[in-house]
Amino acid sequence: MRRRLIQSTLAVVLVVIAVFGVSLVIVETRTITNSAQELVETEAVRLLGVVESNVVEHQPVDAAALAGRLDAGRYARVHVPGRPDLELGEPVEGSAIRGVATGDGGETVVVEQPRSAVTREVGRTLLVVGAVALLAVVAAVLLAVRQANRLASPLTDLAETAERLGSGDPRPRHRRYGVPELDRVADVLDASNERIGRMLTAERRLAADASHQLRTPLTALSMRLEEITVTEDLDTVREEATIALTQVERLTDVVERLLTNSRDPRTGSAVPFDLDEVVKQQVEEWRPAYRSAGRAIVRSGKQGLRAVGTPGAVAQVLAALIENSLMHGGGTVALRTRVTGNQAVIEVTDEGPGVPADLGNRIFERAISGRNSTGIGLAVARDLAEADGGRLELLQAHPPVFALFLSRTAPQRPEPREKTVR
Repeated sequence: MRRRLIQSTLAVVLVVIAVFGVSLVIVETRTITNSAQELVETEAVRLLGVVESNVVEHQPVDAAALAGRLDAGRYARVHVPGRPDLELGEPVEGSAIRGVATGDGGETVVVEQPRSAVTREVGRTLLVVGAVALLAVVAAVLLAVRQANRLASPLTDLAETAERLGSGDPRPRHRRYGVPELDRVADVLDASNERIGRMLTAERRLAADASHQLRTPLTALSMRLEEITVTEDLDTVREEATIALTQVERLTDVVERLLTNSRDPRTGSAVPFDLDEVVKQQVEEWRPAYRSAGRAIVRSGKQGLRAVGTPGAVAQVLAALIENSLMHGGGTVALRTRVTGNQAVIEVTDEGPGVPADLGNRIFERAISGRNSTGIGLAVARDLAEADGGRLELLQAHPPVFALFLSRTAPQRPEPREKTVR
């Protein structure tokens, strides 16, 4: 592109120089020639005046006086009737410019000048015009190179930006070039970079969330299937198969939930549901894992509560909290349900060391973890809770108390007193 811009600019300048330069040379040549012709004729008239003055006074023509009035390099011939012709200067060889003046008494003065002098003057004019044209060409080339660089460098930069975008690096560069059209292209590329960056972030987040959220249910499902393969008791097979089917349904719900949140995190599917069923199901599902670790999981608090939310999402939130206690906590894990205002609250606590003081509520941020873990589970849990209008908070760090707040509907049956189930 640089070469084309330089060539096009240079071509325009050369055409302009050719048109105006040739015209200027023609005009100057005619002007110099006409000026030389007028000078020769003027000198012939001047010499004629001296000759006529001598003739009128009946005096001989003074050759020395005429020679003093004749410009150097010119030749003059004076003819007076009845007298011999008088020649002044050296005769001109070759082409000459001639001026003739004739008096009333027949006196004639002829002045000649070599045309070579005019040719030299035209040559000097051509030299000046050529020098000016050369300077114009040099200036045009420099300006063309500058303009080409100003236009080509941004285009090269934009091409590199597009190449980076195609190679998977969507970071916007926010560079502007002072050319409205190029700045518009840069704006579009930066906007595209930001959109693609958000899309890639969402895809990576979905992959991380899916791998984290599906890991535990798949492990539990594998354990149920192993139980089925090693037992011959049909009742046990039916029970384990029923639980496995329930877990498959939960897996399906998890996948659909993750896909929905990846498209629009604000989209919820909250419905009234029985909170006891979700809490009971989670306790039963995690009890074998806690038993294997030599620990216990219990539930307590008010029963018969109904809340507004997505049962599968609430189950995933509780699963994340229970798994977090299993991995990082200690002792017995307790799930307690209570009511505060128009909200139902599920608290998950354990007897472990708690949340480090330097983390606090940052524990819900992605990639933030007190130990060697992904730091995704609690962040996903908070997102799931907020998607249905609830919230997940850390009420106490030592011992740790996590609380899930959900909107509550009116109870459908009398609420019994608190009791503890192991």
